[in-house]
Amino acid sequence: MIAETVCSAVSAAGLGIAVVTAYRKRFLAAARIAAYALVPVGLVMTGVVGWLSGTAFSPVAWAGFGVLGAAWLLFAGTRAVERRRGGTRAEREAAAAAGQSGVVATTTTTTPTPALGQGVRPAARTATAPRATGSAGSAGSAGSAEDFSDIEAILKKHGI
Repeated sequence: MIAETVCSAVSAAGLGIAVVTAYRKRFLAAARIAAYALVPVGLVMTGVVGWLSGTAFSPVAWAGFGVLGAAWLLFAGTRAVERRRGGTRAEREAAAAAGQSGVVATTTTTTPTPALGQGVRPAARTATAPRATGSAGSAGSAGSAEDFSDIEAILKKHGI
């Protein structure tokens, strides 16, 4: 009973504000305010407010919300653990059957590669860089070919 009264008062106040806004020649804003003002009365007339007030004061309803929350926490927790393990159980068994031990094994390579690549190349590039920029003409094409070989080496290192 109180909820219906409050909703009716809010709607009446909103419609009053809409009338004042329309008086100021702001008809679009007045129509929007009137639409918002009619929502509480519509909710009372459809019975939604009564259902909500019955749910809000029902201990069984709150216990139901608690159960839903617990179910959501279990679901989210199991998904997080599944992501850390590297997939579902079937995916892990398939990986074990293929001779791999999980996600870590798929990212490793069979041939050992140095972590920093070839140590001679950066020193050679810094030594050739002043010559390539200092001279003009055909020396620039040799410098650009060396630059492309460096790029090709980087791409091959990453498997591209």
